[in-house]
Amino acid sequence: MYQICQGYEDADDCDHLRLDPALQAAVGRHPGPDSALASQPTMTRLENQITRKDLVRLGYALGDIFLDSFAAQPEAIVIDMDPTAVHGYGAQQLLLFNKYEDEYCLMPFHVYDGLTGKLITAVIRPGKTPSAGEILAVLKRIVKQIRARFPKTMLIFRADSHHCKPEVHAWCDANRVKFIVGLSQNKALNRQFDFAVEQAKLKYRRLRSPCRVFASGYYAAGTWAKPRRVICRVVIDAGGNVDIRYIVTSFEQTGAKYLYDEIYCDRGNAERFIKEHKVGLKSDRASCYKATANQFRLFLHSAAYMLMHALRERMLAGTELADAQFDTIRLRLLKCAARVEVSVRRIIFHLPQHFPLKNVYLKLDQLFAFMRA
Repeated sequence: MYQICQGYEDADDCDHLRLDPALQAAVGRHPGPDSALASQPTMTRLENQITRKDLVRLGYALGDIFLDSFAAQPEAIVIDMDPTAVHGYGAQQLLLFNKYEDEYCLMPFHVYDGLTGKLITAVIRPGKTPSAGEILAVLKRIVKQIRARFPKTMLIFRADSHHCKPEVHAWCDANRVKFIVGLSQNKALNRQFDFAVEQAKLKYRRLRSPCRVFASGYYAAGTWAKPRRVICRVVIDAGGNVDIRYIVTSFEQTGAKYLYDEIYCDRGNAERFIKEHKVGLKSDRASCYKATANQFRLFLHSAAYMLMHALRERMLAGTELADAQFDTIRLRLLKCAARVEVSVRRIIFHLPQHFPLKNVYLKLDQLFAFMRA
């Protein structure tokens, strides 16, 4: 995990870093040739010997780390769920051709707390649109684990239109989970909210500038058990082009504009969290054939995400890296040259005297001294 944080995501990199004194010290070994860390073959054997039972336990362990990160019971947790493509170039299990991606890929679920950016879990799955069963299999475990620790916390499920399934709506209703989910357009919806489009066109002709109109009403698709509240957002841009979006929600009293702009659109942050996980930490490396091995690798990258997020949130607050991306933190702070002096009783890291982020290192040293005290 430390290796992943440093930008060495491949098992092959273990062969080059097994004698690195910083990594040896980080995992509690006294630096030296007699304390060599795992090699590539050892790491590969570890990845491939993990069982499904091990993965379930690891998934719950990540959930416990997420819950432990809260100092007190939070008022609300927004469960942002989103699949993202992981392209495959071999014969990995679960690999499917995805027409939208125009590639063979996996599409693991990434689940975050939308309010804090903390990772809840990441689950590998085939490269296709998620089914209600897949969504609920993950959501049920997450909700159960959160409720066991924080019974009074409001839970809100937020996702795009791929997750708009009647079974998901019904389960959320039955388990006190609020939801706000994207809804795909169809002819019946467009007819029902045609008045909002006409209203937007009138407003555009009057103002001669881009405008937006919001409306809400109740709609039930043929597969839905009952009508549900739908929010319609109509935008007309400077060229007169009309864009219509819909969301379905269990929030009955909240204003349509607030629900769309402040609650649903904030889901865009999940894309940023996935970018940190996938691009910043290179978690889109499904290098193994077995799905269990690739899930274990995804958990390792998820734990690395938790480490980097905690470093930024707790240790770098108030510094110039407080809002930096993971790769920026790695390049500017963690990739710092040092001379390592090893004796029988101590390890001394001699850092550069003139270094742009010297003040950050000094602050971290003070924080660690305080924690040790």
